[in-house]
Amino acid sequence: MSYQQTATKWMEYTQLEAEWKDQLSVIVRDEKHLEDAFYKDLEFGTGGMRGEIGVGTNRMNTYTVRKASQGVADYVKAAGEEAMKKGIVIAYDSRRKSPEFAQEAASTFAKNGIQAYLYEEPRTTPQLSYSVRELGAFMGIVVTASHNPPEYNGYKVYGEDGAQLNIEDAEAVIEYVQQVGDELAIETGNTEEYLQNGLIQVIGHDLDKAYLERVASIQHQQEFSGKDSLKVVFSPLHGASGSTVRQLMKQTGYQNFMYVEDQMEPNGEFPTLKSPNPEEAGAFELAMKLGKETAADILITADPDGDRVGLAVRQGEDYVLLTGNQTGAILIEYLLTQLKEKGQMPANGRVFKTIVTSDLGRVIAEYHGSSTEDVLTGFKFIGEKIKQYTESKEYTFLFGYEESYGYLIQPFVRDKDAIQSVLAITEAAAFYKMQGKTLLDVLHDLFERHGYYFEGLVSITKKGADGARAIQSLLTNLRNQPLVEVAGIAISSQEDYLKQTRSFTDGRKDENLTLPKSDVLKYFLADGSWVCVRPSGTEPKIKYYIGVMDPSEAESKEKLNTIKSQFTAEMEKRFSL
Repeated sequence: MSYQQTATKWMEYTQLEAEWKDQLSVIVRDEKHLEDAFYKDLEFGTGGMRGEIGVGTNRMNTYTVRKASQGVADYVKAAGEEAMKKGIVIAYDSRRKSPEFAQEAASTFAKNGIQAYLYEEPRTTPQLSYSVRELGAFMGIVVTASHNPPEYNGYKVYGEDGAQLNIEDAEAVIEYVQQVGDELAIETGNTEEYLQNGLIQVIGHDLDKAYLERVASIQHQQEFSGKDSLKVVFSPLHGASGSTVRQLMKQTGYQNFMYVEDQMEPNGEFPTLKSPNPEEAGAFELAMKLGKETAADILITADPDGDRVGLAVRQGEDYVLLTGNQTGAILIEYLLTQLKEKGQMPANGRVFKTIVTSDLGRVIAEYHGSSTEDVLTGFKFIGEKIKQYTESKEYTFLFGYEESYGYLIQPFVRDKDAIQSVLAITEAAAFYKMQGKTLLDVLHDLFERHGYYFEGLVSITKKGADGARAIQSLLTNLRNQPLVEVAGIAISSQEDYLKQTRSFTDGRKDENLTLPKSDVLKYFLADGSWVCVRPSGTEPKIKYYIGVMDPSEAESKEKLNTIKSQFTAEMEKRFSL
């Protein structure tokens, strides 16, 4: 069926909700917008789905949420009666339509005889992960588009271990979703009736308390004077984490923890922000203002669904924003030092990171006697490793992180956890302040010890059908016409995660990669630098990652800037081929 035919079917659907009907009456007069809205089904991938809110099969709306939920329901029913009884936990963040989409999911599950547990207010993604495990549920759903602009929403699926579905299970769910058929024909029944008969159970505050108790347990320094001297400013960026962090810091006794009150209430319009992304300097604007007024030592922001954090550290009268890699390095240094000093460092301890995360974390972990394991980009792969090694006992989880500002301290959650991260960062900052050091001082010490590791990221947005084709064309070009050098530095080896091979330029035989297939290319340069090309799984973007190291800070920075600019220019040239 063509996109015009699909759009016509929607226009002729007499029960189309008024909001979507009104939107359709507008875009039908714009052929380009109409094509983008209907040229395909919104992709339900291994991480769930994410897209712009609006009318059409390629948008987040009542009907695409129902279709996804029906596919998930069919997957659960195929697992048997016990899985249906265990049920599905549903949480949502502060975004537009999040409560409505969460309710649609719950009603769809209930219509299929599956027990649904529904949070009545916004909750963070890590709390959803915890709740799945705590309630012994079969699956979990969180409605969120993370840090995307206000016009986006999404739908992430979790397994009974509390981690995002592994590839095998996700592919099974995808197949069920694809088999659902007409999204307009799905019935959900009466929500009030499901609430009365218990098929939908509303989750109260008991799980909040249990989760906060577990988070508080990650502390290494529970009673120390540093809690009284450190000044912190926090903002949830209008997201779901505000009340949780406020309760946590009160519970753990940090007296000088201050909040950006204008950003504390959940609000999917994000009225004080250009973008609710803790990776961006703009997210810190109000936090910096309050920080300067109060002479705060550090500033922390969390993204809307409360799984990632950004960090800024006071330097003189201003603040320096740390990268996700740098915050991760500091946390590894602090946490592993604490374990060693207490004699609690396991012989089989392991730190987990992604293939595009800095190697600085690896050398710090090795310095403290821990091994490190790389996984594909996406925290679900770290969650998968936690499950594997919890069962096999081969390795003990010490820390997991990724360059995109996501960290996990303790694995009672199986996804990155901004709430744990806020507490761990605060504790580390307080501990080092007692030694007369800022977190910038700690980072400088790490650079002096291990070398100046710097990283860069370039994100290129390519929206719509044309953008998707352009991104795929670039990746095809790179495979058909391989790079031989970057910024004048020869490539020594290449990893193609789609072909699962590592190839060398010196004539050595190709090696097999053990990680799952993924449309990613990583190039290792003769001087130890690396670059990586990866399409985003959640946004219409292709990303270029760069990593460099040099004993000299100035030379490392210069090398990064040169590689970044010349590699980006080469990619732009190849886009036009």
